[in-house]
Order: sequence, then structure tokens, then C-alpha cells
Amino acid sequence: MSFRMNLRFASAAAIALLLSAPTLITPVSANTQPATKAETRESPLVTTEWLEKNIDDPTIRLVEVSVEPGLFERGHIPSAQNIVWHTDLVDTVKRDIATPEKFQELVRKLGIDKDKTVVLYGDNNNWFAAWGAWVFASYGFDNVKLLDGGRKKWEAEKRPLSTKAASFPASTITLTGANPKTRARLADVVPIAKGDADVTLVDIRSADEFNGKIFAPPGSAELSIRAGHVPNAKNVPWVRAVNEDGSIKPVEELRKLYADAGIDGSKPIVVYCRIGERSSHTWFVLSKVLGYDVRNYDGSWTEYGNTVGLPITNVAGTVWGVK
Repeated sequence: MSFRMNLRFASAAAIALLLSAPTLITPVSANTQPATKAETRESPLVTTEWLEKNIDDPTIRLVEVSVEPGLFERGHIPSAQNIVWHTDLVDTVKRDIATPEKFQELVRKLGIDKDKTVVLYGDNNNWFAAWGAWVFASYGFDNVKLLDGGRKKWEAEKRPLSTKAASFPASTITLTGANPKTRARLADVVPIAKGDADVTLVDIRSADEFNGKIFAPPGSAELSIRAGHVPNAKNVPWVRAVNEDGSIKPVEELRKLYADAGIDGSKPIVVYCRIGERSSHTWFVLSKVLGYDVRNYDGSWTEYGNTVGLPITNVAGTVWGVK
């Protein structure tokens, strides 16, 4: 039997499996441990090796969500389609994620429905790919995965790139409103800051941002007029969850990393950063890899730190940009 015949039968078997199973991702909870971090359809992560072997699987929709403009056009993983995070995934009038109508139009155009496995990847250690995964999750897509290591690892391994954008028949999926269980609002964070809510708040920015030494990373356009952090927040920078090649650390290392900071999944968690993209990376690690109950506060520091009347903690003592 030829390779193409084998591939065709394998694809048919995969479709049958998809249709017979309610979900492709094995639900995990704080009391259960995923068997492996990656390699299989049941994992929230796929390895570069797995993706290259399954790149032509018709049940997969591969989507790049990068920060750098033009990166996709200059070369992307074969069969990938592109999402521009600051126009496709947001409401460009209000500060909000894309409306159900807008997101439905996007996923229809990409040929995505609930029977497809969506694999996201991007630059910057998958920051905005993770943000995309959070938006997909908010609209009820359970079978969304990240390419472990994203573009960084794929390119470092000199795997193939293409300048030809893939195209698939449009889907007819119908979406309803976003699921509020994935998202925290300012009104959810204020009680935590005041010590009135039994919720773990995790600030995933750098220590210098957390302590108020700097207002934002160099080059960042989105700022708060105050520096520091939300009272009662714990600081676990997102970067501590990844390896040098951009891949996410093994499950047991992650579990220990967060447990050492008092984060063990025994109570709900809210994560935030500056605008909600880096915190999406930690949201993915804590919720999808470790199985904890996590919401992403995408208003993050630019909302909280600019809000009149709310207390902050600023160890460095910076005030309105002046020490």
C-alpha cells in the first residue's frame, strides 16, 4: 500500500475517532495528572515532531498568531493560516475580545468547526498564540492546542517553512456568547485586592514590573500611570514556565514551580499581566497543562493601575513616573 493510501486510511480513522468522541482533550483536574505533556491528541500541546508528521491531516487547522507584522507572509509552517491578533481577535472599537459575530465569521473563514483540532503557534514564545487559545476557549472550543515551543523551536530545528497560505472550505459553525468562566473582570479582582475573596491572584510579569521599578517592558506602548501590582497578588513570571527553546517545562516541574509559590489548584486562580497576553500563556499552562481552575484578567495592569480609587502595592516607591 502506498504512503498516500496509508495517509488516506489514517485520516479516515482519525475522522471516525473525532466523530465518536465528545472531545479530543482529556479533561484534567487539580487532582489528576496528565500522563504526558505532549505527543498525543489527548495533550493540550503538540510537539514539532508530531506536527510535521500530521501536517496534512484534514482534521487539523493550523493557525499562526504572531506579534511581528509580516512574519507569516515571509514564511510560515506549511498548511498554516494566519490570524492578526490586534484586528481579528479584538473589537477594534471597544477594548474587548472579538464579538461572537466577528469571531464566528473568522473561524468560518478558516474552515474551523467543533470537529476540527485547532493547533496554534506564533512568535514570542507563543504569547499571542496562547492569547488566541484563550479566545477560542472563551467561545467554547475545547480542542485547541499549542505547538510546544512555537515558531522559535520550529525554526531552530530547521523544519520547513512556506510562503503559500493554506485555504480550506468555509465552515458553517454557529457561535453563541463567550463563556464567562474563562475571564475575570475588574469587579472580580477588586475583592481579591481587598482580601475579601478566596481566590489566588497571580501576576506573571517580571519582578521589576511587579515591584514597581519599571512601568512596562521597554518599547511597550500600553502603559499605566502607576507602577506596582495588585495587593495580595503572587508573582510568578511567565518565563519561569518555559525552557530555553521556548517549550513548556515538564508537568512535575510546573507543579512544583507553582506549589512553591503557594499555587496548587486547591482554589480558583486569576492571572494577569499588562494587557492580558503574557497572562494567557500562564492561563494555558495552569488550566490546560495542570488542570487548575483559572481565569484570565485581560484588563490586567493597564486597567487596574489606571483606575481611580484602587489601592496598589509599589515596593520601589515610583510615583507617576517620578521616584
